[in-house]
Amino acid sequence: MTIFLPVISYLVGAIPFGLVVGKLAGIDIRTGGSGNIGATNVSRLLGKKCGLITLVLDCLKGFLPIYLASILTEGKPDSALIVTACGIMAVAGHMYPLYLGFRGGKGVATALGVFLFLSPPAIGISILVFAISVVLSGFVSVGSLLASAFFPFWLWLLGQPPSIVMTGFIIALLIWLKHHENIGRLLKGEEKTWKKT
Repeated sequence: MTIFLPVISYLVGAIPFGLVVGKLAGIDIRTGGSGNIGATNVSRLLGKKCGLITLVLDCLKGFLPIYLASILTEGKPDSALIVTACGIMAVAGHMYPLYLGFRGGKGVATALGVFLFLSPPAIGISILVFAISVVLSGFVSVGSLLASAFFPFWLWLLGQPPSIVMTGFIIALLIWLKHHENIGRLLKGEEKTWKKT
């Protein structure tokens, strides 16, 4: 049973809550703004309330699978491996959802949910880095990139087990890969601020 938990985590992570929120509001968020299904684009198109709802739901996609995995594998020798694998797969599900032809979001909110369970102190530091970066630069993408880049370091500094540090590194790498278009626009001076569509 436990070997299927990462697969289940992927399927949960792949639920496109941003798209669902948009549909309930009468629009397809993929056709406006950045075209992304994440909370930032929902906020751009539908306002902060809908954006916040999407953010919370996307966070839960990361938090709940590993929380349940930790309960189901408690006391087992491979518990840490399965729990961290569930976290990675939940984020991968958001980024590459089976239900949408593997075209998903950037994974930041789902990663937030994963590490709210695995390392709340590291998340607190990263939220601070994210907020300062967004305020100073005006770009959510810059905040996401910097917060994720430093995240494995915070995990290591806080004395987290190697499995969690490695999970942080893998997820940070995935986030950077999903932001390759944003990085290109930033280098060209064409990236849009979070308030603009």
